[in-house]
Amino acid sequence: MGVTVYGPLRAATGSKTVEVPVDGDTVEAVIAAFIDAYPRAEPQLVNDAGELRPSVRVMVDGDNAEYSDRVPPGASVEIFPAMRGG
Repeated sequence: MGVTVYGPLRAATGSKTVEVPVDGDTVEAVIAAFIDAYPRAEPQLVNDAGELRPSVRVMVDGDNAEYSDRVPPGASVEIFPAMRGG
């Protein structure tokens, strides 16, 4: 599945869009597969309990998505980590 990342996640992936093999059809499955492929991204995305950080935004086909939302085959997934600055 193609995943587009922003901000500091690019340091973990080396590019804006990456292909990630996903076993499942939820946002949670996409995030888990992304972390498996790019472990350096884990602290930016999930807390110690494995829950998506409240400051992280995931979009599926341009719409905000919750952790349990379904991701249809061929969907566009974007991950926005917490951004700092002012």
